[in-house]
Amino acid sequence: MSITPLKFTGISTFSEDFQTILARAVSIASVPIQQLQNSQTDMLSKKQSLAALRTAVADLAVSLEWLGEVGEQRSLSVTSTNVNRVTVSKSGAATSGTYHIQQIASIAASAAESLQTGLDTSESTAVDGDGELELVVGTSTVSISLTSESNNLNGLRDVINAAGAGVTATVINSGAASGAYYLSLTAKQTGETSLVLRTEAGNDATNLLTSSNQGSNAEFYLNGIQIIRRDNVISDVIDGLILTIVDTTEEGEEVTIAANSSRASLANGLTNFASAYNALAAAVNNHIGENAGILSGDPILRQIQGMMRTVTSYKGDGTIQSLAALGISLDKTGSMSFDSTRFYSLSTAEFESSLDLMGTTTTGFGALAAKLDEISNPITGLIKKQQDTLDSADARMDNQIAALQERIEVMQASLSLKLQQADLLISQFSSQQQQLDVVIKSLNALSFGKEKGS
Repeated sequence: MSITPLKFTGISTFSEDFQTILARAVSIASVPIQQLQNSQTDMLSKKQSLAALRTAVADLAVSLEWLGEVGEQRSLSVTSTNVNRVTVSKSGAATSGTYHIQQIASIAASAAESLQTGLDTSESTAVDGDGELELVVGTSTVSISLTSESNNLNGLRDVINAAGAGVTATVINSGAASGAYYLSLTAKQTGETSLVLRTEAGNDATNLLTSSNQGSNAEFYLNGIQIIRRDNVISDVIDGLILTIVDTTEEGEEVTIAANSSRASLANGLTNFASAYNALAAAVNNHIGENAGILSGDPILRQIQGMMRTVTSYKGDGTIQSLAALGISLDKTGSMSFDSTRFYSLSTAEFESSLDLMGTTTTGFGALAAKLDEISNPITGLIKKQQDTLDSADARMDNQIAALQERIEVMQASLSLKLQQADLLISQFSSQQQQLDVVIKSLNALSFGKEKGS
């Protein structure tokens, strides 16, 4: 922010000159401020350029991590012949295979029961004579003691919900003329679970709840083996695959789950990798050469270029040892391209070797993502540290500018006062000179009878 010179209002003929002197003094004193502001403008441009670089490096890291995941999962794609019955997804390293699911007899559902008999009110009608009840949820038993104030449906609901018994209690109003209020209990977890609310401990004959919905398990056959689980989302049956049971099957119906190695996953990953590499190369080239940008000569550029060379020159140990063997190439300008025709012409053994080359997210080619993250991490990365350094310098310059502005304002006020005093003296001298001119003219007239020179 520039400092506007004070408006000088004088009474002498030199007032405009004094205004010029004041403005010139402020302008000269403001030169250091302008230099600091120019430096801040450069730092802002640097931070913006660093942000663009960070994004480009991060995108390349993501593409490498994706290739590592493809290698780790052996480029598998998973399918279900009927997603209305069973869906499937990958959870990690899986192997190729086909799995047949039949006889889905039930899906996992939560137990839910209500009072067998409704009460006339939820606030004043007693649930039990002595207020001593026993709640059974599966294998857990909870003793409930109701006071005279809480011996009603609302009180029982609150006590059960506070007990942490794995059920949720609610009061339902059926709207009937009498016996309209019911307590409903719903298990928080799916699976076959007994829900019992007894008025006498251990005596099932005193159960107040219905027994029509005690929950259910997911039950089906996988390749002829019976599977029973309390949840519909099942991750512990087939390594690396997550099955979700959606609905039961009809008699004789079969759902086929297939996990097959797909070249398309790796091809898509290599395409994205080439695109991310070219975007980073363009971002770096903006600051190199004859028309180099604000980051020209910055060490971070050399670090990024070094990592780019590490990525493109990566070598493996198998039949497929380099990116070039997969159809990745660089032209004379440094632009990367992916030859999908060459990639799809690889033999089965070569394709398997290419997956070995990709490694995992922590090994092989995929592990290079972590090296790039050391540069692009938004919290601990080298670029973030450089941005933080620029922010600190910018804050220091703000303080320096504020101090200089304050100093200039003091100088300006002091100089303005001195110029005002000088202007007043000049005005007084001019007035005295005019008075002397009048006296001299009068003396000449008395002495010579006329004004001298007339």
